[in-house]
Amino acid sequence: MITVSDLRKTYRQGTRTITALDGVSLTVPRGSIHGVIGHSGAGKSTLVRCLTLLDRPTSGSVTIDGRELTAVKDSEIRTARRRIGMVFQHANLMDSRTAAQNVAHPLELVKTPTADISSTVARLLDLVGLTGFADAYPSQLSGGQKQRVGIARALASDPDVLLCDEPTSALDPTTTDDILDLIHNLTDTLGLTVLIITHEMNVVKRICDSVSLLEDGRVVEHGRLQDVAARLDGKLSRALLPLPAHSPGGLPALELLLAGDIASGPVLSDLGRRFDLSINVLAGSVENLADSRFGRLRIEVSELAPVDEMLQYLQSQGVAAKVA
Repeated sequence: MITVSDLRKTYRQGTRTITALDGVSLTVPRGSIHGVIGHSGAGKSTLVRCLTLLDRPTSGSVTIDGRELTAVKDSEIRTARRRIGMVFQHANLMDSRTAAQNVAHPLELVKTPTADISSTVARLLDLVGLTGFADAYPSQLSGGQKQRVGIARALASDPDVLLCDEPTSALDPTTTDDILDLIHNLTDTLGLTVLIITHEMNVVKRICDSVSLLEDGRVVEHGRLQDVAARLDGKLSRALLPLPAHSPGGLPALELLLAGDIASGPVLSDLGRRFDLSINVLAGSVENLADSRFGRLRIEVSELAPVDEMLQYLQSQGVAAKVA
């Protein structure tokens, strides 16, 4: 549904050329939720602007459902943008308009008949859980309710794609989970394809099917959530399954990554019995990601432990392992 190919964006700053996006490529299948994660300055904001054609990329392409948006004429940009619903970090509602009037605004811009606007707005407010709030002004709504109005407004043009730019970073944890659950449910209900720009790993963990890590304008890791989580040395895997920093002691330490049924099995007890040794768990992280269970462990064994043989055995059992 969404294909970004070798997207580049450069800016001139005096005599310097600033490269904001450096060959970004990613694919988001229809009906899935993809997260793009990165720290401030990674290029996330520039990517959003290029995806919505607020900025023309220097080169590369953005294709949605087979249509290359980056090839449309300037006169057709507004029509092309209607295929993408935008949800912002702050809902960006018009304070002088009620919730219903905010949702109606995109429909008014394209001169939708009044009767159709009324029925569409009522349906969308009900869909985002705001039945009874049609006449409320933004000042009368909580942060989560404002974001729900923003989501309803983004859906008013019946888009194929929902692009969410840091949609929960201004919300408290409980409200964040509620909004993420809403986005997930809307994806299933409406058959949307969703791309979420975020710097919060919790967003990726909770609802994303796949993820890209953006650094210095480049995608350095990309894949299905269960695939990137299963990479022992991957940056995303370490962020998804964090362990505290390791201070080497006098005894050998191993780091293990377990996935699927193995993560729920007696790996450590089997290892201890096989090599007749005691195992001390120094740290661990366990998560359910994309309907799969993952665990990352750091263990300590005796100085006489046959570390090489233990690593070979663990790998034969489907456990990724290395010396910590």
